[in-house]
Amino acid sequence: MIDENGYRPNVGIIVINRKGKLFWARRIGQDGWQFPQGGIDDDETPEQAVYRELYEEVGLLPEHVELLGQTRGWLKYQLPKRCIRSGNRPLCIGQKQKWFLLRLVVEDEAVQLDCVDHPEFDAWRWVDYWAPIGDVVYFKKSVYRNALCELSYLGLPKGKRRLPDKYRLQCRTR
Repeated sequence: MIDENGYRPNVGIIVINRKGKLFWARRIGQDGWQFPQGGIDDDETPEQAVYRELYEEVGLLPEHVELLGQTRGWLKYQLPKRCIRSGNRPLCIGQKQKWFLLRLVVEDEAVQLDCVDHPEFDAWRWVDYWAPIGDVVYFKKSVYRNALCELSYLGLPKGKRRLPDKYRLQCRTR
């Protein structure tokens, strides 16, 4: 499903552990690291898509996590021209995403990257809260920064919510 502006509805999933570290995964066969994410099917809500994608990509079930919150609106990114499949109709130029922050409430051993026939990831690790902004592919940086900024009040203690200067452009937090 592509909207009238060419964006595919999608969910982004940030999993935080009890120590305030974030789940960071490497795309299978690539050097690129990212948060779990995926498209929203026609017959599902964004929240339903979160739990489906969470299982498909990292093997976690709803009872393995606690939903802490979500972004208020859609965050969008455009794909680089080389990634746009110009022969497809409707034309998809990027994604619009609702981002969800989930706390892992079980041990790390619950994570399973091979629950489906075609896994998305081949490795994962825990990283500092703001680190993904500097590590994600360039065209997703602003979405990651905005999602992490907006959700920081849910995942970080008050004194640690400030976006580090090296990632600062514009950040609105509660």
